Amino acid sequence: MGKKILVVDDEASIVKLVQFNLEKEGFQVDVAYDGEMALDMMKNGFPDLLILDLMLPKLDGLEVCRRLRQEKKHIPILMLTAKTDEFDKVLGLELGADDYMTKPFSPRELTARVKAILRRIDALKGMEQTEEKEALMRIGELVIDPEGYVITRNGEEIDLTPKEFELLLYMANHRGKVLSRDQLLNAVWNYDYIGDSRIVDVHVSHLREKIETDSRSPIYIKTVRGIGYKFEGPRRG
Repeated sequence: MGKKILVVDDEASIVKLVQFNLEKEGFQVDVAYDGEMALDMMKNGFPDLLILDLMLPKLDGLEVCRRLRQEKKHIPILMLTAKTDEFDKVLGLELGADDYMTKPFSPRELTARVKAILRRIDALKGMEQTEEKEALMRIGELVIDPEGYVITRNGEEIDLTPKEFELLLYMANHRGKVLSRDQLLNAVWNYDYIGDSRIVDVHVSHLREKIETDSRSPIYIKTVRGIGYKFEGPRRG
C-alpha cells in the first residue's frame, strides 16, 4: 500500500486534480473540504503527509497547522496558498509547515515535492536500519539522536518539526563549514526553489528560537553575512 496523504482544500476542482495525480503515483488519498473536517478525520489516524490549503472554511489552514503543532503532531505539511503576500507564506512556515506552493501550480511539481518530502523523512527514519548504528551527536548543551529523531538540550527534549530536524541534522553534520542558502535548499528540501532562500531564513530563525539560549546572540547557528550560515559549538563528551 502506498503512503497515505490527506488533501484539504475547499475547491473541489483542485481536490480532484491533486487526488487524481497522487493516486496515479500509487498514493492513498483522503480528502477534506474544511479545517474542522480535516481535524476530525485525523482523530482516527494520521496521514504520512498533509496537503493543506491556507484559506479554508470553518478553520483555516493556519489554525489547523497551529493545532497540530501544539499537539506535537509531526506530520509533514505542504501548504497551498492562492495569496502572493509574503507574510502568509512566512507565517505558515513559522507555524510549522514544511513547504508551500502558490496557486496555480503544476500537478507534476506538486507530486515531485510530495515525493521529495516523503523521501527525506524516510531517509531519516531509516537510519536505524543501517548496519552500524549512528552515534549520538553531542555539541555543547545539545544532544542529537539521528536515529530517534530527537534532540535535547541539557537533558530536556526540544520539540522540532520534521523539516527543522532535517535542517539541524544537516548543519550539524557539516559543523564548522559555511553553508550557502542554495546549498541548504538543495540538501534539505531536495529540489530547486529557484532562489527562494526565504524558506531557509525562516527555518533557521525558528531553530534559533528553540535551540539557542539567546536567539539574538546565537552560539550554534551563526550568520555569515552575504553567504549563509555556519553551525558551531564545542563538542562535548
